[in-house]
Amino acid sequence: MVKGFRQIAFLTVISRVLGMVRDMSFAYFFGRGALFDAWAIAFKIPNLSRRIFGEGAAASSFIPVYSQELETHPRQAGRLANTVLTAVFSLLTVLVLVIWLGIWGYLQVGAELEETRRMLKLTSIMLPYMVMICSVAILGGILNSHRHFAAPALAPVVLNVFLIAALVLSGLFLRWPKEKMLYFTAWAVLAVGIGQMLLLMIPMKRYGVTLRPDWDIRSEGVRRILGLMGPMILGLTATQINTLADDVIAKCLSGSAEKGETFLLLGQTLRYPVWAGTVSGLFYAQRLYQFPLGVLGISLATAIYPVLSRSAVREDKTELIDTIRRGIGGALFIALPATAGIILVGRPLVRVIFQRGEFTAADTSTTAVILYFYAIGLCGYFCQQIVTRVHYSLGRSRPPAMTAVLAVGINVCLNLLLIWPMGAAGLALSTAICSYIQVIILLVLLRRQMGTEILRGLRACVLKTVFGTICLLLAGGAGLWLLRGRPSTAVFDLARICILVPLCGGVFLLIARLSRNEMLGLLTGRRDSRD
Repeated sequence: MVKGFRQIAFLTVISRVLGMVRDMSFAYFFGRGALFDAWAIAFKIPNLSRRIFGEGAAASSFIPVYSQELETHPRQAGRLANTVLTAVFSLLTVLVLVIWLGIWGYLQVGAELEETRRMLKLTSIMLPYMVMICSVAILGGILNSHRHFAAPALAPVVLNVFLIAALVLSGLFLRWPKEKMLYFTAWAVLAVGIGQMLLLMIPMKRYGVTLRPDWDIRSEGVRRILGLMGPMILGLTATQINTLADDVIAKCLSGSAEKGETFLLLGQTLRYPVWAGTVSGLFYAQRLYQFPLGVLGISLATAIYPVLSRSAVREDKTELIDTIRRGIGGALFIALPATAGIILVGRPLVRVIFQRGEFTAADTSTTAVILYFYAIGLCGYFCQQIVTRVHYSLGRSRPPAMTAVLAVGINVCLNLLLIWPMGAAGLALSTAICSYIQVIILLVLLRRQMGTEILRGLRACVLKTVFGTICLLLAGGAGLWLLRGRPSTAVFDLARICILVPLCGGVFLLIARLSRNEMLGLLTGRRDSRD
């Protein structure tokens, strides 16, 4: 598990760094405004399928069944993989055609605002990426089951390289108008899907997997996968669905030059609680808090899931409990200091990364506040990925799905309540709260099924991590006090970050070592040879 985690995390760091460069390019060319609001929502809809399938339902429902087939009926495993790949590709192609038809109809009769039409057109261009990335998710699940993590972890690199190239080519060299740049970049997303599929197909022969269309849809394995996939779409992606809800509500309740400052509701004239550019601010803040989640949280969950699945198949309760404890402990070991770090350097971080070109100082202030409230939920986001996969490894898909529905419902209600007094920050706080609600309920249900021993030995690890985080905050606070009075410029902010991050990280790791926090092994790799 540790070896797989480190490999995925290393490759994911490369992808996330390039992803940050991509977002810096978006901020430079478009800033925080109505034009980029349209792109942010249009891109999130097909990109959500990557989160759902690439990091969620498809891989998580496919891996345990495929792993079992490899253990018990190796010859049937290939046909199972091809059938699932064919079924997912076919079903999603039909779904894309239906959505296209709906968008075309709405553009003909209902879309009066130009900003709405722009958003729908961008969405329709990028929708086929949904089919491609979901196929990539199945291919990645096959490779992960064979303990090959490199190619799936490199697939997001292709996305970032293509989009950066599209922005640089259209913005710096061709100097196209901003709206034309957006459409060009949307078409580049389709090229990304093709490149990602080719990347994952290449290593398949090494493991004796031959890809071809198949339709053994009535087999027991296929029925189990498809039966699990629906509930898993909800269970593993509650946070992603909640962030999409944040964006949609922000878009609907934001005023603009085209919409005006007020709207009518039940005969009452109300002022919009936020303004155009709010969706963009949410996008940039989400990208920053999702950096540690994507690099470490998803990597840990991806590496731990095959271990959980094998333990469950073998009915090895001792190994299963040990893996659960290490997974949750590892998630908190990473998420707690990450939360503290964002709180300490959030505003300088936003300024250094985004504040240039069209992204102004006012945009930095707004985005930083949103980031703080999203960061509050980091421990919840990390633990979501672990606890839901524990339930799936045990064949229990209903609890994650039901708790996800509950979390999404509460999030929408809180969004509508908090957006009025808190603006976009209220949307972020709502998502953070709901992540903890889902985790707490799932842990309670897990303890009822397996007993209190599933968290055996976790308390000492958590206390050590909390103590290390407190020391980190004290060191960071002292560092900020010593650096007080320095100008708030990009150069000095970069200096603050370069001083505080190594200082705080060093203090945390030192405390972890002195306190003999076993979760330090996730980073050092000091674990017995079984991993």
